[in-house]
Amino acid sequence: MSDHPPLVISAEPGPNELRDPFVRKEMKRAAVWFGMGGALALVVLLIQPLLIIFGGLVFAAMLDGGVRLLGKVLPIPRAWRLVIVVVLTVIFIVGTGYLTGMQVAAQFEQLRATLMAQAMRLMAWLSSIGLMPGKADINSMIQQALGSFGKLTSWVGTAIGAITSLVMVMVIGLFIAMEPRLYEAGLQWMLPTDTRREFAITVERMAKTMRSLLAGRLLGMALEGVMTGIALAFAGVPMALVLGIITGVLAFIPNIGAIVSGLMMVAVGFSAGVHTGVLAIIIYFVIQTFDGYVVIPMVARKTVDLPPALTLSAQILTGTLFGVLGLALADPMTAMIKVALERNSERTARKDADAAGEADA
Repeated sequence: MSDHPPLVISAEPGPNELRDPFVRKEMKRAAVWFGMGGALALVVLLIQPLLIIFGGLVFAAMLDGGVRLLGKVLPIPRAWRLVIVVVLTVIFIVGTGYLTGMQVAAQFEQLRATLMAQAMRLMAWLSSIGLMPGKADINSMIQQALGSFGKLTSWVGTAIGAITSLVMVMVIGLFIAMEPRLYEAGLQWMLPTDTRREFAITVERMAKTMRSLLAGRLLGMALEGVMTGIALAFAGVPMALVLGIITGVLAFIPNIGAIVSGLMMVAVGFSAGVHTGVLAIIIYFVIQTFDGYVVIPMVARKTVDLPPALTLSAQILTGTLFGVLGLALADPMTAMIKVALERNSERTARKDADAAGEADA
């Protein structure tokens, strides 16, 4: 006979057993909230590469738009049309840089010196009338402002980082433009089967909206840059070529881009004299008025009509959170969110109509 007591197994539920339906339900809710918090934290940590990927999608939409436009006049396979678009883009960029490279480089250096001199002159005048602190304090303020801006955009603060980011954006965009259906099918595969049709419709509308938006932006950039450069050259404003290029590039960012280019234009104009500065102001307002009342409404009817206040708010928000790249991509982000919300509203309205029809029946 053994001296050991008989083996006793407890039949009571332990703290790690979720037999209670209420506890099980609450644990599922907690897991969902923890998962959402973890997802948001992951997005914050990965916001820089996510912006680069989104920039690649924007570049892919540009290439796809050019391929589709070329297909209307040149009925050849898509791969060859994409090659033609890429080659033409490279030829345009390299050709423009080669023809105007030395002049633009010299004018950029002259522009930097002129803007610094005009800024110091303006702050010295404000200091003389008591609206600004002394000269030493002005220099410290400039250094602090530049330091804050550097922190905001530290991940693209170096030339190597900016070039690397640009190359990654172009490579991602090129791969997506080569086989867009492949990546769309991969995304659909990761979703439940009953949601794939709605996802495909939403993505198709987003792609069309992106192509239309970017086509309008490129047209506006070309018109604004060319008109500004020619008008400034006729008015005798120094560095008209580089100011036209900068105005065209900044036109990709509505509202804020026009303000920045206008300030540079006026500052350079007044560096050559009061008469030239006044002409620069007139040219700025005439071109912006023409762009606001003729070009933008004409483009908006064919592309995407985003309310100016909504666009400006999105630019302020994304620029503060994500820096320069977020500011540049604010418009496409807003357009994509708008398309998704509109599609969700249509789906909800259709469900309500179906439910009302069944109730009447």
